Amino acid sequence: MRYLQYFLLVIVLGTSAICHADNYPRNYSLDILHYKFELTLSDATDELIGKTSIVVLFNTDNSKQLRFDLINRSSELKDKGMLVESVLFENSPVSYKHEKNALFIDLPKSFGKNAIATFVVIYRGVPADGLRIGNTRHGERSFFNENWPNRTRHWLPTVDHPYDKATNEFIITAPSHYQVISNGLLVEESIINANQKLTHWKQSVPISSWLYVLGVARFAVQYIDEFMGKQIQTWVYPQDRDKGFFDFVSPTKEVLGFYSNYVGPFAYEKLANIQSPSVGGGMETASAIFYGENLVNGKRDVRLRNVVIHEIAHQWFGNAVTESTWDDAWLSEGFATYFTMLFQEYAYGTSVYVDELKKARTRIFNFYNKDSTYKIIDNRTAEEGPVTNDMTYQKGAWVLHMLREKMGHEVFKEGIRAYYQKFYNKNVTTDDIFAEMQKFTKAPLSTFRNQWLHHPEVLNLQVAWRYDSASSQVEITIDQKQSTGFYFEAPVEIEIVEATDKKIISLDISGRTSTFKIKADKKPVAILADPRTTLLAKFEIRVL
Repeated sequence: MRYLQYFLLVIVLGTSAICHADNYPRNYSLDILHYKFELTLSDATDELIGKTSIVVLFNTDNSKQLRFDLINRSSELKDKGMLVESVLFENSPVSYKHEKNALFIDLPKSFGKNAIATFVVIYRGVPADGLRIGNTRHGERSFFNENWPNRTRHWLPTVDHPYDKATNEFIITAPSHYQVISNGLLVEESIINANQKLTHWKQSVPISSWLYVLGVARFAVQYIDEFMGKQIQTWVYPQDRDKGFFDFVSPTKEVLGFYSNYVGPFAYEKLANIQSPSVGGGMETASAIFYGENLVNGKRDVRLRNVVIHEIAHQWFGNAVTESTWDDAWLSEGFATYFTMLFQEYAYGTSVYVDELKKARTRIFNFYNKDSTYKIIDNRTAEEGPVTNDMTYQKGAWVLHMLREKMGHEVFKEGIRAYYQKFYNKNVTTDDIFAEMQKFTKAPLSTFRNQWLHHPEVLNLQVAWRYDSASSQVEITIDQKQSTGFYFEAPVEIEIVEATDKKIISLDISGRTSTFKIKADKKPVAILADPRTTLLAKFEIRVL
């Protein structure tokens, strides 16, 4: 996503019990199976007219009420927001309350465990956020959503949190000069009168609410190719037709192939790349990805290329396998960032991969200098503030890089494939990824996880060395210079450079100071730290 740019719950996912402080009022007695969004849009007004049908599965037999997120119309929002006109069950009105940006629906009768029921919410209003209604860069009116992270509630009644995943469909009535793009497959496109057109998209794969997508504008549409029988599409403004059709051809299909081979099957019915005014970089909405309108320039440059690689990576991580809590946002952003690097390594070579790692490391250190307290996992909630930054993206990627080095490249790949297969189209926590990866390595991962994900510190190393000719040994002392008093356990690679040869050794450090003696017939020409870029650390080399 966004390629740069209180309840205490104990829940069970798979076999893993976890505690989180993400304070969204989750209700595990209910499961939303499907949303059908019917919206009428107009050029005469920014008001949308909505009808949402919600299919609910009851996991217990004692539910009394349904709760959905929907922003109220209010004076604080300058009379923007949504006004609920009625709620129906089996075509009959049911009682409800719409207050404090939540819609509470009283159940009209008792529903037993495993019962399924459909409720219909009829509403209207001008979105204060979530659905951007305004001009494209060419001055043409358009409608594009911007749901991340919890802004779906501004225009759609949903469970607006990653933990609940549902299938969805959009049935849009809009002026006939517009084309409409959304999740899934096109079911219907019909002219219903002289001025209006109905467009119906339906997705059969469950996704979280921030991944719902709607783009309504004048588009030029190209059906580029197919991948495993699924269409690859490009949707760009007509004025940018030639530029956009050129820009998005590559490397979309190659990226889909790489991730499918490395991780597992692509989850969705199509892949559409869409020019949009609602994002600056990219937004990984499922099966239909938004890209900032100004990225389309006909140059197929590295910036757009990398955004495409990143957002397609999200179709696997964040979309198909989705974090259960905002604490675990790195499972989306860290993974997408790292798998972008893995594709770059595959397609463009090791040097590009290493360069990206070094750039990421610099961003991590710069962020730490501004905020030395930020942990990747730390009681995060979208209702109270940002859930991602350079630590989530860049440090999250580095954690995976170090885990790959720790486990071995092929074993890491096996673990990732098993993780994806197990949680395909489901929700996960950090516990789940580490439990799965632990099955593929004998090395305990608990310390690794704790120090890199649950602590804010960066590793700061001073490497001092001298040559003892009497014993023919290189004496190496590695000091951890963190001022916090927190010390890492980690392997440090050291390259010993001799006149005609060089070798890399791995030294395991723990505590403040670690000392090593290495056999060497002659004094080395130089000692280098981290020659293969495998450790997230700052290094200072001293010769004694």
